[in-house]
Amino acid sequence: MDGTAESGKGRRLLDRATAGIPASLYPVTHVAELPSRPADSVDWPEWAAAPVVEALKANGVKAPWRHQAEAASLAREGRHVVISTGTASGKSLAYQLPVLSALTEDERATALYLSPTKALGADQLRAVSSLDIKKVRAASFDGDTPLEERDWVRAHANWVFTNPDMLHRGILSSHARWSRFFRRLSFVVVDECHSYRGVFGSHVALLLRRLRRVAAYYGASPVFVLASATTADPAAFAVKLSGQDCVPVTEDGSPRGARTVALWEPPLLSELSGENGAPVRRSAGAEASRILAELVIEGARSLAFVRSRRGAELTALGARRILSEVDGALAESVAAYRSGYLPEERRALEAALLSGRLLGVATTNALELGVDIAGLDAVVLAGYPGTLASFWQQAGRAGRAGDAALVVFVARDDPLDTYLVHHPAAILDRPVEAAVLDPSNPYVLGPQLACAIAELPLTAPEVAAFGGDAARAVLADLVKEKIVRRRTSGWYWTSRDRPHSEVGIRGSGGEQIAVVEADSGRMLGTVDPGSAYYAVHPGAVYLHQGSSYVVDELELETGLALVHAEDPDWTTSPREIVDISVLRTEETRTHGGITVNLGEVSVSSQVVGYLRRRPSGEVLDQTPLDLPEQSLHTRAVWYTISAELLGLSDGVAGTGGHRPEAEVPEPAGTSGSEVGTGELGGAPGTDAGLDPARVPGALHAAEHAAIGLLPLFATCDRWDIGGVSTAWHEDTGEATVFVHDGHPGGAGFADRGFAAIVPWLAATREAIVSCECPAGCPSCVQSPKCGNGNDPLDKAGAVAVLDTVLGALRQHGSRSGHLLA
Repeated sequence: MDGTAESGKGRRLLDRATAGIPASLYPVTHVAELPSRPADSVDWPEWAAAPVVEALKANGVKAPWRHQAEAASLAREGRHVVISTGTASGKSLAYQLPVLSALTEDERATALYLSPTKALGADQLRAVSSLDIKKVRAASFDGDTPLEERDWVRAHANWVFTNPDMLHRGILSSHARWSRFFRRLSFVVVDECHSYRGVFGSHVALLLRRLRRVAAYYGASPVFVLASATTADPAAFAVKLSGQDCVPVTEDGSPRGARTVALWEPPLLSELSGENGAPVRRSAGAEASRILAELVIEGARSLAFVRSRRGAELTALGARRILSEVDGALAESVAAYRSGYLPEERRALEAALLSGRLLGVATTNALELGVDIAGLDAVVLAGYPGTLASFWQQAGRAGRAGDAALVVFVARDDPLDTYLVHHPAAILDRPVEAAVLDPSNPYVLGPQLACAIAELPLTAPEVAAFGGDAARAVLADLVKEKIVRRRTSGWYWTSRDRPHSEVGIRGSGGEQIAVVEADSGRMLGTVDPGSAYYAVHPGAVYLHQGSSYVVDELELETGLALVHAEDPDWTTSPREIVDISVLRTEETRTHGGITVNLGEVSVSSQVVGYLRRRPSGEVLDQTPLDLPEQSLHTRAVWYTISAELLGLSDGVAGTGGHRPEAEVPEPAGTSGSEVGTGELGGAPGTDAGLDPARVPGALHAAEHAAIGLLPLFATCDRWDIGGVSTAWHEDTGEATVFVHDGHPGGAGFADRGFAAIVPWLAATREAIVSCECPAGCPSCVQSPKCGNGNDPLDKAGAVAVLDTVLGALRQHGSRSGHLLA
């Protein structure tokens, strides 16, 4: 069947989704047709245990695809392997085959399975258990495992399904009780490993080194099998994560149906205005509700991925409301699905979706990983999920049975989303990004080394596995703090207490802030102390398992945030003021009057208030807060611009951080088509030609947009990073724009920005130019967390600044070793 015929179903569904929209408001900016791919099957490997093959055949697997057999055979040979293929490509069979064969052939062998979420681990355990293979005793060991079952798992299970949190707190911390399991540990499976990035990924990388070390103590040397969505350079990432050389398997032999991919930009709303009167767009969630309803009317089984639990619930409610006006029975065919549901609720929803009784589901990323939802007709992504790996993982839920399908990406009111819907190649033609993690971050390495030493004394030869010189520097600090003791034979733990409970692997460590319901005393969850001022400040809306709470008090001394249940029709956004100082410059590249730098900085920040916004983007009000200032030692990338290149022969009287003294007038008549054209803009040596009063607003707008676009080049969210812009900075002596990591010690994001400075800033410029607003809005230069109330901002000035910077980088960059494309 040719591609045109195959894609007919996707086109038909897209026509239904856009039915009734006037041509002047047509939201689709691009449509692409992705062809189908046939299956590439091979024979079962000769070494595969007969009972395992028979069980798999009985469950509908007639023969493995080529990539499954290749990865399985490498693992069988004792090679560490990373399999990096698309959604629904059967990566689980690649590790099930060698693990189950080993457990069948040797009753004393054991295996460990790690997943980033309990839900995924439960799904994989269910899949293995359903095979009903004798001698295989698979069991879960996580926070939901009853205490009475845990002893049985330790004593008898030969395949344990767990997650990094439980491995850290419940297994390695008491490894002597797991000696039977560790002595015969043959395989370690690390599933969906692309999700281990940033600070969490750095913790997991060191956790896996601790795991290998404990296994070696008991005489085992397990084979690592890592499964990942398609990612850039999976072998290099797997080495960084596991500490082992891994053979990559990337050629996907699974079948795939043709897909129609549509990029969709919601219209600007003339009847609503946001901060400073800026226009706002119809929300991505509201658009997703309407699209989902249209698809359900067409009888298409569809998923809508929404960024938050509350958003998923609201999208489902919106679709049901629309459908109830058409046919009351249709409204019952839409539901929400998210983490926090009971297992039986999730299973009922999955069964209803697979059977066709449930046609539309609005979900968080709970359905992105692992859950076996096949044969869907359409997927709607309400907002970019943060990485291309996640984008294609979610899109891959459409057409999983080899059928043609529709994928719709709906842009949020955000610079990155705006850029993507106007630059389809950035989604469709760009290779997926590399996952970023930094195991040498001292703020991660310190607590991880403390845990490792508490488990087993650390010897000098073992230091290399934990980072060599970086580890030695951290060990010296631990000795000074008298947490560990140095002896000729190594480093020893000095306390009877284990440090594990004090180390949070999903954050930067430290005492967590407990979120407690004031009336009942029930603890709802915890928040990293570095995030407390932003997430649980007084008045903040806190979401827990789909329920909303409003924070009454934040008591830092006692580590408590007291909340009450409330379901307001608004959300909150904290506003902060920031200042920054340079501690150490590691790298500098000079490009005429532009310098680009990478190094360590100290960021002082203070949450000074919060906005209340309706889901539409409308701002209700701003409330001031009186919270203490925080200090963060982290990494940043920054560029400086000489006064000459700004067009200011006498320089500019500057201001610090986000508190410019000069009020910047809004530039008149600067629509997207008027602020500039071209891929990079800026002829070499061209100055920005800005009036001095416009410089702070121009830099401020360029900084906001750059923060919004960095996730295109580093696997981060805009909330993982921050920035400061100033017309004159005391450490640089020039106009400067900083973008910094939001985690202590950094998480690798600033480093990625420094390496990709030209494409990053070029994309930033294009995002501003692509936006149709006249003078700046949330889709281009406004930031949801700006402490200055997004004032001053100069959209046209930002394009002039970026043209000047990019012109200099293009002229001089090749001589400075910078990445230019």
